Amino acid sequence: QAHLVESGGGSVQAGDSLRLSCAASGRSFSTYAMGWFRQVEEKEFEFVAAIRRGGSTIYADSVKGRFTVSRDNAKKTVYLQMNNLTPAHTTVYYCAENWAGLCYMRMEGYNYWGQGTQVTVSS
Repeated sequence: QAHLVESGGGSVQAGDSLRLSCAASGRSFSTYAMGWFRQVEEKEFEFVAAIRRGGSTIYADSVKGRFTVSRDNAKKTVYLQMNNLTPAHTTVYYCAENWAGLCYMRMEGYNYWGQGTQVTVSS
């Protein structure tokens, strides 16, 4: 069964950077778009970024210029580079697979989710 495993989270100081990774085990990784979301309330999630199978990217306005999403199909891994972090970025970040290549900014567009990785930024 395919699954996604996030890593790279941790505790950093304001102004620091982190690179999150999401490793997939499915055989069709290169054919999927991938997205990153973050938890904003107990059961509410916010779109962060997505990368289409061809490599083009989409970002939430709040992270443009600060976060960069990329993918390595040979490693079946998608990355989220986060720079100049602030305490407001503290939360759990999730990666997800988008099989249809639609609705990139909505949770409903994603078919499979990882377990999340905690990012904590202190001032």
